[in-house]
Amino acid sequence: MQFALICRDGTNALGRRLSARTEHLASVKRLKQQGNIIDGGAILDDVGRMVGSVVLCDFPNKEALDAWLLTEPFVREGVWEQIEILEFQRVNWDL
Repeated sequence: MQFALICRDGTNALGRRLSARTEHLASVKRLKQQGNIIDGGAILDDVGRMVGSVVLCDFPNKEALDAWLLTEPFVREGVWEQIEILEFQRVNWDL
């Protein structure tokens, strides 16, 4: 199942985001290599500060996605305060 995650940072999360960023990037890079992460990046505010994330991912089911989120550094360290999870279907560009 493919999911789009819209993750909004909590109040004053920038410091927590920066301190957890190296671990977060290592985690999502590993998941990208495994095929679970399709793409993603930071949501920026009007002056270019990181205030959230968008993650496109592919997991066998919602339970597997939830299990990953429990270990995700930005969740564990309180960076992401709100996570909207949307099921989506990626375009097959080979058609």
